[in-house]
Amino acid sequence: MSRRKARPARSTRPGRTSAPSPAPATAVTAASPCPCGLTVAYGACCGRFHAGPATAPTAELLMRSRYSAFVVRDEAYLLRTWAPETRPDEVDFDPAMRWAGLEIEETGDGTVFHRHGTVTFRARFTHDGKPGELHERSRFARHEGSWVYVDGEFLD
Repeated sequence: MSRRKARPARSTRPGRTSAPSPAPATAVTAASPCPCGLTVAYGACCGRFHAGPATAPTAELLMRSRYSAFVVRDEAYLLRTWAPETRPDEVDFDPAMRWAGLEIEETGDGTVFHRHGTVTFRARFTHDGKPGELHERSRFARHEGSWVYVDGEFLD
């Protein structure tokens, strides 16, 4: 889930308004079903990684927790789990985007015994009310003992 768009220009000139503020993140509580699709409450699943200091033990769990971070718009977690060499300065959340579901198709390596791994997934969304899907093969690596997102290849 590496897609980032340039932020709209914000003007302070008279007669111009700044870009709209992002809509609030999807309401997810510790007791809510986890957005990542596992049958565990958010607080016991991805929420524990978002709150720290626990880290995802596999590339797949990191992928799931990063998807959930997009759902709840947790920029700090996304940046913390992004490889330093590819990490952006900020995450640009599109206010018109609503994530609607995650399906993991395939994993390659990425266990506690590996240094690198891949996760192929489909993430469903609506954008301005229109349904869509992001199909990506993400690459992960170990950085200072923790899994981080490196980059992704868009499929389809």
